[in-house]
Amino acid sequence: MERQVSYRLVRCLGEGGMGTVYEAIQTGAYEFSKRVAIKLIRSKIAAREEFIRNFVGEAKLVAQLIHANIVQTYHLGSYRDAPFIVMEYLDGMDLQQFQHILAAREKYVPVPLAVFIASRVCRGLAYAHGKTDANGMPLGIVHRDISPSNIVISREGDVKITDFGLAKAGNLMLDGEGKVVMGKSRYMSPEQAKGEATDARSDIFSLGVVLSEMLVGVNIFQGADSSEEKLRVVEMEIPDLRTLRKDLDPALSRILKRVLSRDPAKRYPNAGDLLVALERHIYSDGYGPTSETLGKYMKKHFEHRLPDAGRSGETRMIEMK
Repeated sequence: MERQVSYRLVRCLGEGGMGTVYEAIQTGAYEFSKRVAIKLIRSKIAAREEFIRNFVGEAKLVAQLIHANIVQTYHLGSYRDAPFIVMEYLDGMDLQQFQHILAAREKYVPVPLAVFIASRVCRGLAYAHGKTDANGMPLGIVHRDISPSNIVISREGDVKITDFGLAKAGNLMLDGEGKVVMGKSRYMSPEQAKGEATDARSDIFSLGVVLSEMLVGVNIFQGADSSEEKLRVVEMEIPDLRTLRKDLDPALSRILKRVLSRDPAKRYPNAGDLLVALERHIYSDGYGPTSETLGKYMKKHFEHRLPDAGRSGETRMIEMK
């Protein structure tokens, strides 16, 4: 009889509003073994139908998003009557960890690498925003939680978007717009902070906040609490980032000014257009950073902070149904 696929949890990678993500070892027939990431729905919300629907909706949505800059979903399973998602495992760290380590060393993210990271996120967003269903109808995907903790950088320099748990997309998810404000307040777009309808341009604003944070070392909307941060997103005058980082290129400053426009109509109309602007900026002289460049930077500056591929872990098993 063929051996049933199972998973051994190795370590916790992080917790979000919907679930906990673990590094795991998938095992199968003929001594098959593969490292994966598993997202388990949090026990406190596992009994609530709306959360189950969104958790399952995330898996079904991301399963359709096959792109180099989006973490892949492999399987949706069930464990003790609760769903779990099996995903691509990236040997690396999220952008939040990346920035914290540099900040502790009093370093900025190098400008070319910051723009390169943002451009890879743009590639993933352009693909997701333009995704259609089997009948060619737009899915209307908006991630709604573009932030450093949801951008992963691998040891090899690959950049990928993860955690579509707060996304809105057709009828797959309960989007809650107009009733519930979802996302991390300091990375929200103004329309998102006000509970208004969002579209792809909302993710563009959020990515602008992420890029500005990489460049100047601080989140420009950071406040004492989420209420203050939402107010700042909606009302605070957007600073000229060159006052915060003197060596910032004026052309890049102009790109950011447009990205961070409070009026969505004044932003780049789509992630593809922003991608063109960012890539023109970093490759204007015919040469610029690549995944290999970022990978070398990761290995040089973060090697001792990257996970050990040989680490043994917990013995907790999940039998896939």
